[in-house]
Amino acid sequence: MVCEAIKGLVQYGINAGLLKEEDRIYATNQILDVLKLDEYEEPEGTAEWGGLEEILKELLDYAHEQGVLAEDGVVYRDLFDTRLMNCLMPRPSEVTAEFWKRYQESPQAATDYFYKLSQDSDYIRRYRVCKDLKWKTSTKYGDLDITVNLSKPEKDPKAIAAAKLAKQSGYPKCLLCMENVGYAGRVNHPARNNHRIIPITINDSGWGFQYSPYVYYNEHCIVFNGRHVPMKIEKAAFVKLFDFVKLFPHYFLGSNADLPIVGGSILSHDHFQGGHYTFAMAKAPMEKAYRMPGFEDVEAGIVYWPMSVLRLRGKDSDRLIELADRVLKAWRGYTDEEAFVFAETEGEPHNTITPIARKNGEMFELDLVLRNNITTEEFPLGVYHPHQDLHHIKKENIGLIEVMGLAVLPSRLKTELSALGDAIVEGKDIRGDEALAKHADWVEEFRPKYGEITKENVTGILEEEVGHVFARVLEDAGVYKCDKKGREGFGRFLGSVGFAEGN
Repeated sequence: MVCEAIKGLVQYGINAGLLKEEDRIYATNQILDVLKLDEYEEPEGTAEWGGLEEILKELLDYAHEQGVLAEDGVVYRDLFDTRLMNCLMPRPSEVTAEFWKRYQESPQAATDYFYKLSQDSDYIRRYRVCKDLKWKTSTKYGDLDITVNLSKPEKDPKAIAAAKLAKQSGYPKCLLCMENVGYAGRVNHPARNNHRIIPITINDSGWGFQYSPYVYYNEHCIVFNGRHVPMKIEKAAFVKLFDFVKLFPHYFLGSNADLPIVGGSILSHDHFQGGHYTFAMAKAPMEKAYRMPGFEDVEAGIVYWPMSVLRLRGKDSDRLIELADRVLKAWRGYTDEEAFVFAETEGEPHNTITPIARKNGEMFELDLVLRNNITTEEFPLGVYHPHQDLHHIKKENIGLIEVMGLAVLPSRLKTELSALGDAIVEGKDIRGDEALAKHADWVEEFRPKYGEITKENVTGILEEEVGHVFARVLEDAGVYKCDKKGREGFGRFLGSVGFAEGN
């Protein structure tokens, strides 16, 4: 059966466009080398396979049976099957050449090619991503996206133990370094044999463009500095965002904040995230217009959104960059005790911005989300962070993706929500269940809204209510709340920058 699987994998590579027919023998021999096989006889005909996952499973099972794959856990299987997929891969230079050739047709043709390649290569594991739970919940802020992340595999105990014992390597320095291209990986660093990066130039420096292997939304991409330097939100960051959007006007690009708690990402390597998707925040309207003397060509306004968002719009991106720089500098040093906004305490800075850039028709847009990471005894994880009563659903940092309206929720919720649904339908004592007790207050809060909860409707009800919890998570993370007092506080800050109300 192994010969059929080898032939099946090579045929998959040809069908997907990773290989050409004249590469068949070469690719076959590369796979034989990985499997430590000295002999091979081409099978007659073509075996029926259910897809790439089935072919790889056959080869991985064979490798384990023969002792080529010593450990059979998911970490070790991922390291090994990535080596197998690399046997089908074009060289990085070939991918880059094809990308820019397609770019001449259109930027979208280039990204369509690269996104398909990133999936066909199994760098993005389609068969795992499709297991993520996804739904939308309608709220007063728009339709929020909810995802329970199941595509990132949990490590088995042996791999966890081995990772602790493994020698710490400084190569690659992190998961966002250029040196990951083709890297074989190790027990404490994922395999990247089948990984490809498109070199691009933004802000007159070398950067890389790739996709996230976990694609939380359509064409979820990562754009990262060619050098391992820390993230920093400054004027140059706005320049980089728009340089990318001009290269790929069908994509948005945004940055996590550059402070702990509100950063939600790898702060040690300068990078952005973007993609071909329109989030609820991008659709949210500006509820109150502002103008800045000297910037009459720029539209500005507070966005109707649970977090504190100032939107700038104009045809000249340089003007947006100049005005955004003023806002950023003002916010870094801004304190308003009445609104519980402190620029710093005991020398620790608290204010920063999460910026998101996009092209909307003829207009460039830049959303500036005000962030503050202050903590107190009452809120040790952050005042502008999900509060404790919501931690049963979401406790983690609110990063760029959540800011825009997509909840990335922990995998534990799949089993917890399923068990919780059964408990509600069967009338069980939720408080008396150790695993579910943390959800009891929440269930008591929403239960009166519904009549009969049945096996047929309980999943939909729980999904709806999780979405509303996420809306509250965003409200907690908003520095200025969407009420009269909050808008007055937001207005005071904008007035300190020089903005005046009205168009």
